[in-house]
Amino acid sequence: MLNIHNLSISFGGEFLFEEISFRLNAGDRVGLIGKNGAGKSTMLRILSKEQEPDTGQIAMDKEVKIGFLKQDIDFVQGRTVLEEAYEAFIEIKSAERKIDDINAQLAERTDYESESYNELITQLSDLTQHYEVLGGYNYQGETERVLQGLGFAREDFEKVTDTFSGGWRMRIELAKLLLQNNDVLLLDEPTNHLDIESIIWLEMFLKNYSGAVVIVSHDKMFLDNVTNRTIEISLGRIYDYNKPYSKYLVLRKEIREQQLAAQKNQSKQIEQTEKLIEKFRAKASKASMAQSLIKKLDKIDRIEVDEDDNAVMNVNFPVSIQPGKVVIEASKVGKSYGEKDVLQDINLLVERGSKIAFVGQNGQGKTTLAKIIIDEISHLGDLKLGHNVEIGYFAQNQSEYLDGDISIHETMINAANEKNRSKVRDMLGAFLFRGDEVDKKVKVLSGGERNRLALCKLLLEPFNVLVMDEPTNHLDIKSKNVLKEALQRFEGTLILVSHDRDFLQGLTNTVYEFKNKNIKEYLGDIDFYLEQRKVSDLRDIEKRDQQAKETSTAKTTAKQSYEDQKKLKSLNNRLSNIESKINKLEREIKEIDVELAINYDQTIAQPNFFDNYQAKKEMLSSLMEDWENLQEKIDGLTKT
Repeated sequence: MLNIHNLSISFGGEFLFEEISFRLNAGDRVGLIGKNGAGKSTMLRILSKEQEPDTGQIAMDKEVKIGFLKQDIDFVQGRTVLEEAYEAFIEIKSAERKIDDINAQLAERTDYESESYNELITQLSDLTQHYEVLGGYNYQGETERVLQGLGFAREDFEKVTDTFSGGWRMRIELAKLLLQNNDVLLLDEPTNHLDIESIIWLEMFLKNYSGAVVIVSHDKMFLDNVTNRTIEISLGRIYDYNKPYSKYLVLRKEIREQQLAAQKNQSKQIEQTEKLIEKFRAKASKASMAQSLIKKLDKIDRIEVDEDDNAVMNVNFPVSIQPGKVVIEASKVGKSYGEKDVLQDINLLVERGSKIAFVGQNGQGKTTLAKIIIDEISHLGDLKLGHNVEIGYFAQNQSEYLDGDISIHETMINAANEKNRSKVRDMLGAFLFRGDEVDKKVKVLSGGERNRLALCKLLLEPFNVLVMDEPTNHLDIKSKNVLKEALQRFEGTLILVSHDRDFLQGLTNTVYEFKNKNIKEYLGDIDFYLEQRKVSDLRDIEKRDQQAKETSTAKTTAKQSYEDQKKLKSLNNRLSNIESKINKLEREIKEIDVELAINYDQTIAQPNFFDNYQAKKEMLSSLMEDWENLQEKIDGLTKT
């Protein structure tokens, strides 16, 4: 399908990889692995023809179709989830428009016996037949199946994509790729924004996929479950074996040990030969033998041992100052948008030195509670921080807050203060940004490199409570291990939001499960939690919960008439628009409140300040009322 020959690419005079060759065949499910910055995303861009290599060529059949899921995507605003997903079917949608156009013409005409009218009928017949061959009568059902597999509920289909987070938009883009019947799929970190049930669904899809797949991922279990081949990019070379990730690591280690043993034996033989040469050189009668040995030595192929790139970042999270015994105390905390409750009556007491894991399906409120703790969003109830508490926060999309148009060094200098500004270069070096690399623009960094920079930036501010939301997204496996070791050494209070069981093992001693708008405490580590839930893996919990959810959804859907579905579609669309406006107004009002608290006199001196402020509050109240009325109508339709 794809033949890659002598591919090379360099940046700043240094080769990222040089003269590498491999072939992709139908049925290959390749795990493309390597350290952050090794060139994995660059390789995908070259394979997709988005980027040209310096040298080498890619040969492929003319009809081969390639789909590429990038880490950064752009969306057209105003489309619903279904409308965006239908963009996968360009040819079908074009045929639909032509059919609609002809039908509109036929409806207006009355010259039924004319030649032009008959020509339109013939065109319509041909188009309809072509439409059927393309799958025009099946694509809508297939789209809904894929969207549901990736975690979307039916009520999400008619919501505008603008109201979804970047992670959910990535799922829509992934759905489009899976619906396009591409021959080759290039997937750059496809699991970063998926919950476990969606990862399981994607695994099954890719296992049954007949084309070639190249996956960049740092999820060991996902790679082991999906791939049948591993290509590692390391120090400008590739290592290519027909094994999934874990088996590849074992094989690579064995091969390297064999190389070392062979190299050792060869070195001994060379040393003995060199001694003989020196010995025979001294005697005239043995001079010809010495020359013979020299020629033999020159012909020896020296055994080389595969190099390992063992450079890892150096992370330490020092505790700033000693806080009080209780660091976080929450009483009846809740968060809702109108009548849509995310969290209800949450009571939480976190003591100094606690190591806590937040687990549960996406959408159950883990990130919401984390943001309430750091006072980023408004909420009901009371949440107090203890004496001397200083919080460090690493958001799930932390790297998105970085300015792509400035350099790595400028990013750190801008965030530093007088005390630590002189240490910036040393800190960057500890996170593997060395020499001229610090002058790179942030926008050219890989996802993993951006996460490393965000972690480095986090250390510029002192803290004794660390809240981290999916910190391992984009990090390579070695970096994950380094981060885990640093967190194990951290003597402060730790709250981790994660779906990664391997990462959580040995890190926490309390687990809070988020489900049905509330939390349940398990006084033990992640293994104890899984034991209590009588499962071996976080995936099994989500499988069980998903089966119950699908059964309930199927019963509800079966009761809804076609007319009800149409009404629900319209109401849900209006509801999502109102939610978006509510979020925006809440942020604006909070910003004004902060300004009032900081500089009251200057703020109220602004023209028409109180009128504008009151208008925003009244608008918010009105929107909340509209939301409630719409939700009642939706609930009524769902029940009937």
